[in-house]
Amino acid sequence: MQGSPNDPNQAEMTTGARLVPRITIQAFCQNSQTAQLVESAAHDRRMSKVALTTHNGGIDAAVEVYKTNPTPNLIILETALPAAEILGALQRLAEVCDPNTLVVVIGHTNDVMLYRELVRSGVSEYLVMPTDVATLVNTIADLFVADGASPIGRTIAFVSAKGGSGCSTIAHNTAWALAQTVRQDVLILDMDLPFGVAGLNFNQDPPNGLADAVFAQEKIDDVMIDRLMSKAANHINLLTSPGTLDRTYDFGERDFEHIVEIAQRQVPAVILDLPHTWNAWVRYTLSTVDEVVIVAEPDLANLRNAKNLVDILKAMRPTETEPTLVINQAGIPKRPEISAKEFASSIDVQLVGTIPFEPALFGTAANNGQMIAEVSSSHKINDTFNTIAMRVAGRSAGTADQRSGRKLPGFLKKLKLA
Repeated sequence: MQGSPNDPNQAEMTTGARLVPRITIQAFCQNSQTAQLVESAAHDRRMSKVALTTHNGGIDAAVEVYKTNPTPNLIILETALPAAEILGALQRLAEVCDPNTLVVVIGHTNDVMLYRELVRSGVSEYLVMPTDVATLVNTIADLFVADGASPIGRTIAFVSAKGGSGCSTIAHNTAWALAQTVRQDVLILDMDLPFGVAGLNFNQDPPNGLADAVFAQEKIDDVMIDRLMSKAANHINLLTSPGTLDRTYDFGERDFEHIVEIAQRQVPAVILDLPHTWNAWVRYTLSTVDEVVIVAEPDLANLRNAKNLVDILKAMRPTETEPTLVINQAGIPKRPEISAKEFASSIDVQLVGTIPFEPALFGTAANNGQMIAEVSSSHKINDTFNTIAMRVAGRSAGTADQRSGRKLPGFLKKLKLA
C-alpha cells in the first residue's frame, strides 16, 4: 500500500526509467555525427527491446526504401533541406508510409515556425542538431509510452567490490530506511540464490521465493510474483533466495529481466541484492537498472575491484546515472585503511555514505533477524542509511520525471489530410 500523497512527511521518490516497448525504428542519416548519435541511442538501456537500423541518406532515400518495403513503427529522418522544401519531401514519404508509422525529423534549422508546421502536419517531433542521446531517447520513450500509463518502480542494484564487504546488510538496511522515509512499498530481490541472507536478516522463512519465479520463466506473471512475495514489515516485501545447494544456479543473460519488469509494475522501489560474482546475467542486470551502489571496505583489494566495476559500468551506461559508493566497516582497530574520501576520489565516484565498524550493533541485528533501526532507533548510523536511501530514491536528482508521454496521431493520416 502506498502512502497518501497528502502526507506532508512523505518524501517523493523518482520513478524508474520508462522502457521503450518492442518496436522497430529505422533512421536515415545524412551526416556521420547524426548516425553516431542514433547508434549511441540504441545502446541506451531504455532501448534494450528496440530493433533499430540506420541508413545513409535523408528523406529521398527513405522514400525509395519504402516504395518496396514495409514501414517500421518509427522513422527518424535527418534533413538539410531548406524549410520551404521539407513539407513537400515529407508529403512524398507519406505516400509510401503505413498510416500508423510515426516520424521524428532531425534538422539543422532552429525555426519555431517550421517546428509548428511540421507538428501540425503530423510529424511527431522536430529535433535540431546538435542534440544529445538523452534527448533522442526521451523523445522516443514519450511517443511510445501509453497515455495515462502508471509510473514504473525505480530499480537500485547493490553490488559488492569484494566478498564479505557487507553488501547485503547495507542493501537491506537502506531498503528499510527507504520504506520508512518514503512510506511506499519496497521489494527486495535476493539474487544470491545459493547463499542469500535476506530471509535471515528479516527473520523470514517463506516456502517460496525468487528461485520459484526464475525457474518458472514463461509462466511468470504479476499474480505469481505477488503470490511469491513475503511481507517482512510495513512496506517491506521480499523475494528470498532458497539458500540451499541441492542444485546449481546457472542462468542466461536475461533470465531475471522479466521478473524485474513485473516487480517494477507492482512496487515503487525494487532493491536488487546481487551476489559477488561476474557473469552474463549480473553484467546485464547492472546495465539495466536506475542506480548502482558499490559497497566496499577501505582496503587495496576493494579499491582495485571497485575501480574495475566503475570503469565497466561507466562504459556500459554512458548516458545513465554514474555508480555511487558506500564504504562499510570503516575504522576497524589496528587495520591500515584508505580514507573514504581518498577511496572515492581514486575511483572517481560519489561517496554517499560511510558505515563505521560496529560489531556489537550489527552482530545483534544479524542474530535477531532485525534491522539496525529496530535494534537502536537513535543510533547515528540510521542517519547514514537515510542519506543513502534518499540518494538512491533520486531525491538529490530533483523531482520525479513528469514527462507527459504524449503520443501524436499517425503521420500519414495527418499529412494526407493537410
